[in-house]
Amino acid sequence: MDHSRKTEILTNEDAAIERLCVETVALVKYARNIAVQQVNMIQLLTYYAIGKWIIEVQQKGETRARYGSQVIKRLSEEMKKNFDRGFSEDSLKNVRKFYLTYKDRIDETVFNLFAVEKSETVFSLFKEKTPFIVSWSHYLQLMRIENEDERSFYEIESAKSGWSVRTLQRQYNSSLYERLALSRDKEAVLQLAKKGNIIAKPEDIVKQPTVLEFLGMEEKTKYSETDLETAIIDKLQKFLLEMGKGYLFESRQKRFTFHEDNYYVDLVFYNRLLRCYVLIDLKVDKLTHQDIGQMQMYVNYYDRYEKLEDENPTIGILLCKENNDALVEITLPQNANIYASEYKLYLPDKKVLQDKLRQWIEEADVEL
Repeated sequence: MDHSRKTEILTNEDAAIERLCVETVALVKYARNIAVQQVNMIQLLTYYAIGKWIIEVQQKGETRARYGSQVIKRLSEEMKKNFDRGFSEDSLKNVRKFYLTYKDRIDETVFNLFAVEKSETVFSLFKEKTPFIVSWSHYLQLMRIENEDERSFYEIESAKSGWSVRTLQRQYNSSLYERLALSRDKEAVLQLAKKGNIIAKPEDIVKQPTVLEFLGMEEKTKYSETDLETAIIDKLQKFLLEMGKGYLFESRQKRFTFHEDNYYVDLVFYNRLLRCYVLIDLKVDKLTHQDIGQMQMYVNYYDRYEKLEDENPTIGILLCKENNDALVEITLPQNANIYASEYKLYLPDKKVLQDKLRQWIEEADVEL
């Protein structure tokens, strides 16, 4: 066998082995993912069923309060005899709360198939739409949210964005729902609870305010725009999480030259969902009309010299310590694609934002 023929055989064998390795790894990852999803669904259906049974038994008691606690205690004792862990009285109270919170998710037919008949055919009913979309740990956090629309929003976003429980906690504590809602009209607010945060137009990526508590910068400390920019770059992953979906980082202090003068954009991103550049300028003082005019020039330059024909118009965001919506409105033409958002170096007062959102919705109802 000549050398070239031997090399060809080895090359083919190497390719076959490489393909075997790649496909095997992909298959095992797929199988494990399916197994995790199946185990999670079984766990949630089980807790739902136990919660339903607890409620049904408790409601039969003549002295509800005393009888209710007795049911939980007795069941917990019995479960501990049969299982090592997972069924303390507190755990069973959470299971009961889970059913009460999500009792409309499963109809009687599906419930009987799973809990009474114990039929595996029940899982075929969930191929198109599953009743529960995140883990039990996520639901333990979600059940603490009283507002149904807000709770639904965080559930959908956790599933769509793959949030960990810690990320869910941070987004809730930073009042993401209220901040997004305050940046939208009333119809769009209602859609948040049904579909989560859909990025369809430039306004959808703006939050009021933008929360940067993860930078670890003291509110009262004197700092420059360079200091703020450096802190953001050092915590870029968390900054991208705060900004939202679809962001790709391109550059900091991006220089462009026009008529022999150099200009620098603080942060340049690309949003793959909106298919456009997003330019961010940082302002540590009160917003001025000069700041707005400068951003208008940056956006114009990118629209004329950087963006491709099939891409959408560039968006400019001014992250400023003190916003002035009236100034932005009077300085810019309509549909200028430039937005101002105050940044906060601390988590906002959730109640203040909730009250503000409630007032905003009431005023919108009056106008209608």
